[in-house]
Amino acid sequence: MAEESSLEGSEKEEIDSSGGGLGDMASMDSIESRWVIQDDDDSEIGVDDDNDGFDGTGLESDEDEIPEHRLIRTGPRVDSFDVEALEVPGAPRNDYEDLTVGRKVLLAFQTLGVVFGDVGTSPLYTFSVMFSKSPVQGKEDVIGALSLVLYTLLLVPLIKYVLVVLWANDDGEGGTFALYSLISRHAKISLIPNQLRSDTRISSFRLKVPCPELERSLKLKEKLENSLILKKILLVLVLAGTSMVIADGVVTPAMSVMSAVGGLKVGVDVVEQDQVVMISVAFLVILFSLQKYGTSKMGLVVGPALLIWFCCLAGIGIYNLIKYDSSVFRAFNPVHIYYFFKRNSINAWYALGGCILCATGSEALFADLCYFSVRSVQLTFVCLVLPCLMLGYMGQAAYLMENHADASQAFFSSVPGTAFWPVLFIANIAALIASRTMTTATFSCIKQSTALGCFPRLKIIHTSRKFMGQIYIPVLNWFLLAVCLVVVCSISSIDEIGNAYGMAELGVMMTTTILVTLIMLLIWQINIVIVIAFLVVFLGVELVFFSSVIASVGDGSWIILVFAVIMFGIMYIWNYGSKLRYETEVEQKLSMDLMRELGCNLGTIRAPGIGLLYNELVKGVPAIFGHFLTTLPAIHSMVIFVCIKYVPVPVVPQNERFLFRRVCTKSYHLFRCIARYGYKDARKENHQAFEQLLIESLEKFIRREAQERSLESDGNDDSDSEEDFAGSRVVIGPNGSMYSMGVPLLSEYRDLNKPIMEMNASSGHTNHHPFDASSDSSVSEAEQSLERELSFIHKAKESGVVYLLGHGDIRARKDSWFIKKLVINYFYTFLRKNCRRGIANLSVPQSHLMQVGMTYMV
Repeated sequence: MAEESSLEGSEKEEIDSSGGGLGDMASMDSIESRWVIQDDDDSEIGVDDDNDGFDGTGLESDEDEIPEHRLIRTGPRVDSFDVEALEVPGAPRNDYEDLTVGRKVLLAFQTLGVVFGDVGTSPLYTFSVMFSKSPVQGKEDVIGALSLVLYTLLLVPLIKYVLVVLWANDDGEGGTFALYSLISRHAKISLIPNQLRSDTRISSFRLKVPCPELERSLKLKEKLENSLILKKILLVLVLAGTSMVIADGVVTPAMSVMSAVGGLKVGVDVVEQDQVVMISVAFLVILFSLQKYGTSKMGLVVGPALLIWFCCLAGIGIYNLIKYDSSVFRAFNPVHIYYFFKRNSINAWYALGGCILCATGSEALFADLCYFSVRSVQLTFVCLVLPCLMLGYMGQAAYLMENHADASQAFFSSVPGTAFWPVLFIANIAALIASRTMTTATFSCIKQSTALGCFPRLKIIHTSRKFMGQIYIPVLNWFLLAVCLVVVCSISSIDEIGNAYGMAELGVMMTTTILVTLIMLLIWQINIVIVIAFLVVFLGVELVFFSSVIASVGDGSWIILVFAVIMFGIMYIWNYGSKLRYETEVEQKLSMDLMRELGCNLGTIRAPGIGLLYNELVKGVPAIFGHFLTTLPAIHSMVIFVCIKYVPVPVVPQNERFLFRRVCTKSYHLFRCIARYGYKDARKENHQAFEQLLIESLEKFIRREAQERSLESDGNDDSDSEEDFAGSRVVIGPNGSMYSMGVPLLSEYRDLNKPIMEMNASSGHTNHHPFDASSDSSVSEAEQSLERELSFIHKAKESGVVYLLGHGDIRARKDSWFIKKLVINYFYTFLRKNCRRGIANLSVPQSHLMQVGMTYMV
C-alpha cells in the first residue's frame, strides 16, 4: 500500500445537510429500560444492541461471540446520544399521521402546485404530438386517438400509480431509491459491506418481514443476498431509473414551457418559432431562480393557479362538447383503439410516443410523495385532476372532429376566442409550475441516492422548518437549468422534445414496475397470479410505448438519452469507487494485536484533550488512525472514533440514532460512536452543543457499563443460593424484576497490560447483600474506579476537543486494467475532489480542525 500524507488546517465551510457530521444537539432525560435474556443471535454487550466486531473482553474482534445467552435491554437506550437531528420533535415516522382534517385539505390543495403540475399540463401538447406522427384522416381517427388517451390515463396514472405504486412508499417516501431502500431492508443487497445487525433493530427498519411460511419470499430473499450478479443488476436498474428521473427533470421544463409559450403563434400570426424559443429561455431562467423559495411557500402560491387551470380545462372541455360534437363519448369503447391501429398501421404505432405524454408526471405522483401524504395525493387526483383532464381531452377531440387542420395546436385552437388570452396566461403559469414538479422530484431522488452512496455529496438546503422532506439543491438546480437551455435551443421542435420526454418518462416507469414487482413478492407477499398480472400488463404496455419512442431517437431526442447515460456513469463510478475505498479501508484496518503491542499509550505521547476521529468504518480501528499516530508527535488522551452511517430507512428516531462503545480496555481511553441516519434525516451542526452532549453521553455509557458489570456480579452472588433456578444465576434489573441466566453477562474481563477493577453503578441501581463484606469492598472499589474515569473525562474535556479528519483516497495499482485506472485515477478522483466534503458539515473553528490524507492502492 502506497501512502501519501498531508497534515493541514482545514478551512471552515458552509454547513449543509448532505455529508458526514452530526445533528443539532439537544440533550434529553434518560428513560430507564428493563433487562431480558436473549439468545446469541440477538445478544448485546455494553452500550448498544449490536455485538458486531466486539467481544466480551471489551476488545474489538472480527469473530462472532460464542456465548449462548446475553442480557439485553428492550426499552429505549439511555446510553445513546439523544440528538435532535431532526427539526420535527420526536422524529415521527410520518409527518402527516396526526394532521387535522383542515390541514389535510390544505395539503391536498398544495399537491396541485407541487405534484400535479406536470400531468396537468399534458393537454397542451399530447394531441399535437400524436397527430404530427399520425395525421387526422377522418373523425374516426380522432375518436381512436381519444380512446387511446383515455385508457392510458386510466391504466397508468390511476390504476398503476395512484392505486398500487403509492402504497409501495418507504415510510412516506417515494421514488426509485425509496423502493430500492425498502428492498434493501428486507434483503442484504447493498454492495458496500457496512451493514450491522443492530441496524435491523431500528424501529423504522422493521416494517414487515417475509413470513417463514411463504417459501417464495424466503427463496427470493436468499437468491438476492447470495447472488452478486443479481445485486449488481438491481443496482444498475436503480441507477438507470434514477438517471432517467434526472433527465426527466431537464426535459419537463423544456416541454411544458415551450408548448405553453407556443400558444402565442395561435393568437399572434407574426410570432415565429425563434421568438417562442427566446421567451421560453427567459421563463426558464425565472423559474429556476424561484426554486430556492421552497415547496411549501411555492405550493401555497401556485396551488390557486393550478386550481384555476384545472377548472379551465374542465370548462373549455364542456363548452366544446356542447358546441361541437358530443359523440366523442364513444371513445370510452376500447374497440376504437383497434380501429385506430387498423386504419393507420405504422403511423398509429408512432403515435404511441405522443400518447404516453398524457401520462407524463405519473412518476412525480410517487417521487414527490415525500412532500405530501398518500391520501392527499389520491384524493386530489381522483376527485379533481382526473375528471378535469378527461373533460379537457374530450373537449379538444370534439373541436377536432370539425377542425382537422388545427391538430398541430389542438389545445389553443379549441379555446373560445373571448377566453384565449386569459387561458394563455394561465397556461403559461401552469407550465412554469409543471416545470417545478419534476425538479422537486429530482431533488428528492438525488438526496436519497446520496445518502445510499450512489451520488457525490452536494449542498442540500431544507426549505421547510416543519417538513424535513422539502429540500433545495443549488448546484443541481443551476445544472438542470443549463442543460434545459441547451435542449431548448438545440431542439426547437415540440415533436422532438416530446419524443425525448416520453423516453425519459418510460425509462422511470419501467424501473418502477420491476421494483414494485419485487416488493410484491418479497414484502407484500400477495398472490403470485396478481404479481404476474401486474408485471405482464404494465411492463408490457410500457415496452410497447418505449418501442415507439426509441424508434424516433434519431430525430434529436438522442441528446436526452446521452445525458441520461452520463448521469448513470457518474452514479455508477461513484458507487464503484466508494465500494473499493471502503473495502480497502476494511482490509487495511489496524489489528487488535497491534493495539495490544502498542500498549495503552499507543506507542506515542498521550496529550491531554479529546480527539474526535471521523471515519467511515463501522468496525475495527481505521488505518488512518495509525497514520495520525505516525504523523503527529502526540495523540489525545482520549480518542473517539465517529462513524456517520446511513441506513436504508427514511428516518432514524433520535433515541435510536447513536451507538456508543468502548474500543480496547479502559486504560486505552478509546471509544466508538456510530451515528445512524436515514436518507430523509436533516442535520445541522453546532460543535459546542455537540461537545457538551458528547461528554454527557459518554458519562451515561460508562455508568451503564458499570451497572451491567454490577448486575453480573449480583447474578454470581445469587446463583448459588437460589434453588428455584436450578443453579442458573439470577439477575436483578433496575425495576426490581428477577431474570435467570445460563451464562455470564460478560466473559472474563482481562486487561493484557495491568489488572483493571470492574466498574459498578451507584448503589441506588443495584441490590447488594449487606452481610457480604467482600461484596461491599468490591462495590467500593468499583465506585472509586468509576469516579476516577469520570474525572479523567472531565479533565480531558477541559483541555479541549479537536476534530481529526482523515481523508482516504484511492489509486489503481500499476498492474490494473486500463479501464480501472481511467475510472479510479481520473473520473472518481475528479468527482471526489469536487464533491461536498464531510468537513463542510461541521460548524467547527479552523483552530479545532486537523486533517491527515492517506492514499490506498486498489
